[in-house]
Amino acid sequence: MPSLLQTPLRLLVLLVCAALAGAALTVVPAGAAPAPGLSLEAPARYADTATPLTATLRDDAGAPVTGAEVVVERRRGGEWAEVARALTDEAGAVVVDVVVARAPKDNVVRASFAGDATHPAAEVTTVLPLRKRGSDLRLGGPGKVVDERSVDLAVRWTTGSGTPVAGRVTVQSKPRGAKAWSDPVRVRTDDQGRASLTVRPRVDTVYRALAPAKAWLERSVSGTHLVDNRPPGTPVALPAGAPRPRISLPRQPRATGEGARPVVTTIPDGVWKQMTGRSWHAGCPVGRSGLRLLRINYWGFDGYRYRGELVAATGAVGQMAGALGQMYREQLPIRAMYRVDRFGWSKRLGGADDYASMAADNTSAFNCRDVVGRPGVRSPHSYGRSLDVNPWENPYRSQQGTVPNTWWPSRSHPRVAWRSSAHAVVSAMRAHGLRWTYGVQDAHHFDASAGAGRVVLDPRCAGVVCE
Repeated sequence: MPSLLQTPLRLLVLLVCAALAGAALTVVPAGAAPAPGLSLEAPARYADTATPLTATLRDDAGAPVTGAEVVVERRRGGEWAEVARALTDEAGAVVVDVVVARAPKDNVVRASFAGDATHPAAEVTTVLPLRKRGSDLRLGGPGKVVDERSVDLAVRWTTGSGTPVAGRVTVQSKPRGAKAWSDPVRVRTDDQGRASLTVRPRVDTVYRALAPAKAWLERSVSGTHLVDNRPPGTPVALPAGAPRPRISLPRQPRATGEGARPVVTTIPDGVWKQMTGRSWHAGCPVGRSGLRLLRINYWGFDGYRYRGELVAATGAVGQMAGALGQMYREQLPIRAMYRVDRFGWSKRLGGADDYASMAADNTSAFNCRDVVGRPGVRSPHSYGRSLDVNPWENPYRSQQGTVPNTWWPSRSHPRVAWRSSAHAVVSAMRAHGLRWTYGVQDAHHFDASAGAGRVVLDPRCAGVVCE
């Protein structure tokens, strides 16, 4: 066995002998032997930029074939088109600059060699590698809009380097504070990367745009854009220290259409089912055929328009629609206008819970029940000819005390609380035949006259306040 000193000495002797004999010694790393035939390669580049495409021809031993004619072609629209025809250099290569397309189908290239007496024909096909560009998507526009009006949002889509991108963009929205985004609206940007979208938000709304990833472009999401919805009317400015209603109601649907837009119909089956056992029950002085449903737009305390509803007698509903319509035209606000059956049955009133309705500042009409504070005495609301408006700000001074609060009776407000027959609300009611029967004793209560100024009342209400 040779010693450690002998091994390097023998290697040196072999190298010297090889040199003297004129032999060429080449050291090739493992796995790096060039493959024979024709090859194509190109580095990844961004779309719309040139990449050096190299076609290399080698013989069976892997040595470069020089001076051979190589044709480079590109496939476009299903057809091959020649890009270059050139002779290979000393490295057996033909190098051609080719612009990378955005669509992979347009990046298919091939190189071919027809062959000669020494080398066989060869052909190879490949796809130019795409490097994705960054994507920049922006969404902007006005930051506020008056309710029921529209604003235009602007979309701008470019690459990270500022090149416009044409294509489909998705715009999503959600009410401010909500978690889930709404169903998307799709727009298409033009050759300048621009698109616009008209929106009509009914509440404060957040918007964002999303652009999908493409073969040559990364996905992008814009920043969010808030559009603040502003009321078309003037919100009510209440006095300092004014208490809020004890019961909070959800906002009713926003109004649609011009003006008050009153609509009077017979009582639908679904509404009658909800009324029965609450605001109507057996023994009431008026039945379904003598009642009508009024739906009408009104101005809310917050300055927005809402659509409310109430039930009234057939012979009085027109007067109520007229008075409420005048309140609308003069922008005299109402806090809420739900049917009183919403508040459920009240055992102590023998009808729908008017205590709860007053505590919620709810405007209502028909309710077959007893007088508040006087069990067994039929309320004038049982006939569907009485209307209560903004009861929280205009309390009722009953024999058992003032309801629904004791803060407001000594105070008034030019728009929502009246203590005089000269107030605009009282005047609007009077203009349509609704009498302010009890004045400040029952400020929120009005009665539709049945002719010659008469009001339908229980005989036991003569000379006393009956709410």
